Amino acid sequence: MNRFAEKVALVTGGRSGIGKAIAHRLQQEGARVFTAQRGNDPHFEGYACDLADAESCQLAVEETVLRAGRLDVLINNAGMMQESNIENLSLDDWKRNLDVNLTAPFLMIKHALPSLRKTQGSIVNIGSIEGLGSNPGHAAYCASKAGVHALTRAVAIDHGHEGIRCNAVAPGWIETELNIDFIESLGDPESFKRKIGDIHPVGRTGTPEEVAALVAFLAAEESSFITGQVYTIDGGRMAKLSLPPM
Repeated sequence: MNRFAEKVALVTGGRSGIGKAIAHRLQQEGARVFTAQRGNDPHFEGYACDLADAESCQLAVEETVLRAGRLDVLINNAGMMQESNIENLSLDDWKRNLDVNLTAPFLMIKHALPSLRKTQGSIVNIGSIEGLGSNPGHAAYCASKAGVHALTRAVAIDHGHEGIRCNAVAPGWIETELNIDFIESLGDPESFKRKIGDIHPVGRTGTPEEVAALVAFLAAEESSFITGQVYTIDGGRMAKLSLPPM
């Protein structure tokens, strides 16, 4: 497929994990891909920046348009997760979680809208099943991802008449480098892999490439009648009612 020939995409957090898989997928399908995240990306054109900084978000968009002449696809993928309940979470940490996970997508969209309006472009935000449910100790993460889902709907409603679509993807447990390192750090990683697989009806966890395939579909013209939606991609985990241990 060559669904993104002559199109330009900007992916935040495109150097690793889900973002890296998305960037590669869009490039494979013809897009010129830029990424924005902490540190330099050796694989794509892009920017080393702190997305918690408002000016960095604006510059990432402006530099992409300046260098490429247009912007067709914006993928808000960069995020952070901090393990803490509300009582032990400082206000500064709360604000940083929201700055990276929610305010940065807002700012990226805000500054990208003039260009996306010209190209009838598409936005895909990476939310989470934790914007729909919650794991323990993820108060800030859950709040921010629920906000991403709501922001997605608001942008779709406000800008659909301009030809701009906005959707979100809510991944479950995905085999990113971070999750793999976490599993390997456990005392019995093989046991954990079996247990985490058992909570998914499909019997396994997901891959970044599977998320990237859904993102590419939502960013492409073939999904032109889809907007304002949050697509769960979790191997059926959220659909499965829990039972006590047998």
